[in-house]
Amino acid sequence: MDQLHKFLFEGLPVRGMLVRLEGSWRDVLARRTSASDGGHAFPAPVRALLGEMAAAAVLMQGSLKFNGALILQMQGDGPVRLAVAEVQSDLSFRVTAKVVGEVPADARLEAMLNVQGQGRCAITLDPQDRQPGQQPYQGVVPLHGDRREPLQQLSDVLEHYMLQSEQLDTRLVLAANDDVAAGLLIQRLPMAGGANLAGEVLVSADEDQIGRSEDYNRIAMLAGTLTADELLTLPPEQLMHRLFWEETLRVFEPQPARFACRCSRERVGNMLLGLGAEEINGLIAERGEAEVGCDFCGAVYRFDPVDVGSLFSAGREAPPASGNLH
Repeated sequence: MDQLHKFLFEGLPVRGMLVRLEGSWRDVLARRTSASDGGHAFPAPVRALLGEMAAAAVLMQGSLKFNGALILQMQGDGPVRLAVAEVQSDLSFRVTAKVVGEVPADARLEAMLNVQGQGRCAITLDPQDRQPGQQPYQGVVPLHGDRREPLQQLSDVLEHYMLQSEQLDTRLVLAANDDVAAGLLIQRLPMAGGANLAGEVLVSADEDQIGRSEDYNRIAMLAGTLTADELLTLPPEQLMHRLFWEETLRVFEPQPARFACRCSRERVGNMLLGLGAEEINGLIAERGEAEVGCDFCGAVYRFDPVDVGSLFSAGREAPPASGNLH
């Protein structure tokens, strides 16, 4: 089942989460192969990256008390120029990528996104009910470590981000294939007053730091023994027992996760409005209709001359959708 499992280590300042995406992940890939751009599937390394991003973004959203979208974005200078995973507060998610060149079958993160060392990872929190003048929160880190060495795995990038930007010790294990996208997150609970994504006070500042570090390091080391094959094949309950059988866990009710796209004919219509009547009427004159395909789910929206005339006579305004105009 597609679920997020949260758990705490009783008496220790450490929390954990496990996510497993099955049917929803297969739905994402199936939609891609039947999409409006000719049904071209992403190369295997890109599919694996997007699966890991989906799992990681669900884990990070699950750690927050936040009503809005968490957007995990990788921008690069290699054949993968952009990869995006977006997760809402109800754990509905969507992913997409922009691929402009050939991706080797064995490509890792550096070969896909960081060929010239200019790759970046950004995490954005966009509130659902944004107040006037309020801007989304965003943190950005390069795809290399403190010593400028390229990071080869998404988990390394996000662990570095959480430590540098959020001051949270984090261990991530991520894996994805064409059937399952899964992830494990172990995190030391934030200190009182800590300025981090979670924005919550969970541990008092006067607790013993050495003991806290030893507890977290021991559990993070156990998490690090998890293999990709185990993560992709074993049920969450079995994984937790296999890794932490000597610890006392408080396990919470699982939360469902699912694929969902926010595109709609109305949002696409507003995107066309933003392009302007002259450009859209020119396209109509050339092709007879305007066709927009959603980058996330592959849905196709078509607007004929009557639709376009009605659209611009109404003169509505709204945020644009993400799509490709054909």
